[in-house]
Amino acid sequence: MSLHEIPLTTLSGEPTSLGAHAGQALLVVNVASKCGLTPQYEGLERLQKTYSERGFTVIGVPCNQFKGQEPGSAQEIEEFCSRTYGVTFPMLAKTEVNGEGRDALYQQLTRQPDAEGEAGDVEWNFEKFLISPAGEVVARFRPRTDPEAAEVISAIEAQLP
Repeated sequence: MSLHEIPLTTLSGEPTSLGAHAGQALLVVNVASKCGLTPQYEGLERLQKTYSERGFTVIGVPCNQFKGQEPGSAQEIEEFCSRTYGVTFPMLAKTEVNGEGRDALYQQLTRQPDAEGEAGDVEWNFEKFLISPAGEVVARFRPRTDPEAAEVISAIEAQLP
């Protein structure tokens, strides 16, 4: 099954898939509201605003697997992101990114190695996966990589349709 075909659920509970964004470059990021890296929402939203008209979107994937740092309900997550960071990019339902309950999306994403050649489990909140407009995983950035770091911007711009 391709990345675009994997069934997903939006934060509001509606069925979706990455296919809804076919032809766009995507940055899929597991997010959390109570993490030291949560301020990365600011950079992610700036990327969304800067590149959305050029065929790019960020996809936020709330995850509570890292020290319970995303404990809220869907409504609480949406309110926090909107009120605190002005998030306009799409958000998916809370998802497991590691372990036996790993979502099918992350089963595929975690096969992608990072810049050091390491694939496997997501290390922490705010790990980023860049997907080409054709639906291929083309880059992986570890949690501490700022969303607006030169290597992220360069990789995004190389994928814009």
